[in-house]
Amino acid sequence: MSATQSNDLPLWVQDRDQVIAYSKQANIEWRNGNPPDYSRSKQNLAQESLYNHLEDSLENIVQNLVRTFEMEVSFKTNPQQWLSVVNDKFRVSTNGGREFTAEELGAKGTYNVFMADSEHYKSSEETFESSHQIFHSTFPQGFPWELIEVYSGPPNVTFKWRHWGHFRGEYKGFAPTGETVEIVGMSVARVTDDLKIISMEHYFDNSLFLEKLTAGGNQSDKSNLLSRCPFGGWLNKFKKS
Repeated sequence: MSATQSNDLPLWVQDRDQVIAYSKQANIEWRNGNPPDYSRSKQNLAQESLYNHLEDSLENIVQNLVRTFEMEVSFKTNPQQWLSVVNDKFRVSTNGGREFTAEELGAKGTYNVFMADSEHYKSSEETFESSHQIFHSTFPQGFPWELIEVYSGPPNVTFKWRHWGHFRGEYKGFAPTGETVEIVGMSVARVTDDLKIISMEHYFDNSLFLEKLTAGGNQSDKSNLLSRCPFGGWLNKFKKS
């Protein structure tokens, strides 16, 4: 299999499954030893996606590129094997903050680069593995991404997107609300003639995102309040019965 397909588009802007199939025969250094399985993600997208872009549209091409990029960052440990970026030039930033190289992004993970430090999330204290564990536990059914709209085409691709997930797992001690939590953001990707990413800038309100993840209240605070209540012991017995 070559790095282009029958429609002459580069592999990295094809469907993500095509990239994974190609990578299976390319001696890729996978983070977990095996290529990822996106079957659950595809099921979620089929049921909950709001946008259905035509196969050869610019929207679908950009969506495929970003999904491939996200897959490579998450699962390919060697940035030199990422097909979607210009490895030695690539930079990424969030909300006008510091720029990270491909190597730094691969080591820190997308969550830590996107979220930075705040009251309810300290990216400087999290590893790639711990950050993924936090958000995979918070959104046990997945946290899909899809493109909403493209505002400008190459070489400076500006687009709007959304992430969403069902908040059904604890977030850092805060109780789940069961709410569907959505992030809507914008990004600017500078790309080459063959659509590899040179740089990417993301813009979204991470404070609003964290506000939703802490809306259920701290579970330890609730336990302490119950223990101080004169009827707390009786209520606990009632719950157990």
